Amino acid sequence: MFNPSRDQARRFLIDAWRKRREALPATPLETIAADIVALHPEYHPLLEAGEDALARDWTPEHGEANPFLHLSLHLAIEEQLSIDQPPGIRGAFEQLAAHHGERHMALHDVLECLGETLWRAQSSRQPLDADAYLECIRRQT
Repeated sequence: MFNPSRDQARRFLIDAWRKRREALPATPLETIAADIVALHPEYHPLLEAGEDALARDWTPEHGEANPFLHLSLHLAIEEQLSIDQPPGIRGAFEQLAAHHGERHMALHDVLECLGETLWRAQSSRQPLDADAYLECIRRQT
């Protein structure tokens, strides 16, 4: 299983976006990552700062959302949707996207559910509760 360090994960997103901007060949995963970054113009200057973006921390205590975490969660959701894992996420997402009439807004709702599910799993030191995750997504409609 691939388990990148924080800097490796950040570099991956920075490099994927650089390849998109410079019209360089990219892997399928880099293409998906660049597509996600393209939806977030507010993060473009950060990713274009390159190495300067690697050391920065974003803390909830300061009211800051971590852009790298946000983009990484988007990437995780795209993977989940592509393989329908947990089973039923694709159908729940399609209903949510139809409800919103817009895919990106639906992705942000799923992202909130994933973040909540991850937080609960970490807090309770239990595995992710796929049923609760799917139920959260379904409640968004």
